[in-house]
Amino acid sequence: MNAFFKTLAAATVMAGVAQVAVAQATEINFGIISTESQQNLRPKWEPFLADMEKQTGFTVNPFFASDYAGVIEGMRFGKVDVAWFGNKSAMEAVDRAHGEIFAQTVDAGGNPGYWSLILAPADSKLSSLDDLLKCDKTLNFGLGDPNSTSGFLVPMTFVFAANGVDPKECFKNVTNANHETNAMAVANGQVDAASNNTENLALIEKNQPEAFKKIKIIWKSPLIPSDPIVWNSELPQETKDKVRDFMLSYGTENSKGDMAHEKEVLAGLEWAPFRASDNDQLLPIRVMELSKKIAQLQVDDKVSADEKKATIEKLEAEKASYEAKIKAKGQS
Repeated sequence: MNAFFKTLAAATVMAGVAQVAVAQATEINFGIISTESQQNLRPKWEPFLADMEKQTGFTVNPFFASDYAGVIEGMRFGKVDVAWFGNKSAMEAVDRAHGEIFAQTVDAGGNPGYWSLILAPADSKLSSLDDLLKCDKTLNFGLGDPNSTSGFLVPMTFVFAANGVDPKECFKNVTNANHETNAMAVANGQVDAASNNTENLALIEKNQPEAFKKIKIIWKSPLIPSDPIVWNSELPQETKDKVRDFMLSYGTENSKGDMAHEKEVLAGLEWAPFRASDNDQLLPIRVMELSKKIAQLQVDDKVSADEKKATIEKLEAEKASYEAKIKAKGQS
């Protein structure tokens, strides 16, 4: 019996040590979605992550993946602790990867958000959605990553689903790529049109002005909320507090570092200081997602009328509940 209690006591001590080790985790893996190539993203993020490391005391490791899903799955399986997401990918992280929004980026120009775009070559005959949606299978179109808000969800909702169009049935070829790749494909005449957004197009204008001259905008979306910063909700509270304090004070008078330097770092990311946010930021995105599903279902001839009616009623009710929350919060 004594041996049993000694074993039990030892196991209890080891469990306590394990709990302390979790609570005193010393590393943060920071996920960065692939809006551009890793080669372009890394130098923009390294100064920020170095400051995060210095001020929080954590070792901060950048986590890059070839697509948005890689960062979502990284958070789901505990390989990513904090991440910069778009709203669509943040919604996926919140719904299935223990994600929780705690901060939001702010556009360097003071814009309340950003806009999705459809681009075409500057010398193209395409000048409007009507031209794009003639659907004679002669055009090649570039969509964004399936987990991108501006590259995929917004054009699928407001361009295609709203017009009862399936891109795969409309175009000769449909590809999925990040924003930078899509913009350059348009500039180089590799696709006839592609999705993008105002933030990435501003980067193209700044960094590749000759390519920018070869691009025109043929469609601009409603406003999209600025990108969220998400942490794994299962992180220890002490870790969350340190990360939140760093993020929300960075580049402000409350910073523990060099405010002027931090503003320069943020400018390199095309941002002003962060602001606090929460999961309710996703309410307009959830409405978009449901609107897309409803529109697609309405033109789906593979679903019976009764099943279609029941499913749409369910989706409409869910959509109405989100819209009520948006109205109550005064969001637009």
